[in-house]
Amino acid sequence: MKKDLNYIVRLEKAISKKYGEETIQNPMSTWTEEKERDYLEQIKKSYKKELHLKEKYEKVEVDGIMVPRRLLSRRQACICPICETYSLKKQDDLYMSKFACCFKCYIEYVEDREERWLLGWRPEEK
Repeated sequence: MKKDLNYIVRLEKAISKKYGEETIQNPMSTWTEEKERDYLEQIKKSYKKELHLKEKYEKVEVDGIMVPRRLLSRRQACICPICETYSLKKQDDLYMSKFACCFKCYIEYVEDREERWLLGWRPEEK
């Protein structure tokens, strides 16, 4: 099939006359580094939002039942696995996330023995 260049030129002129000159321009002619950075930033934000939604509706198994992750409470981690006490203190949250124990157990078992604790040592069950 032979291209009719005159037809293409007439078509471009008609389009630019009806819709404006920018409709027939190459999009890359006005693209800048700043626009590229903004575009990439928008893609990153969109991807993070999509990941967040995917995690929010992800299902996990709890006692043999599939439950959406968003229904699970963050407060389940407030029970110390060493002394089995329940705490709502912010101080305990810090030690729970770093050492997997409450502040009281940190003082009693972990303080000054952090290396041994991180290697897996735990006190004997009573």
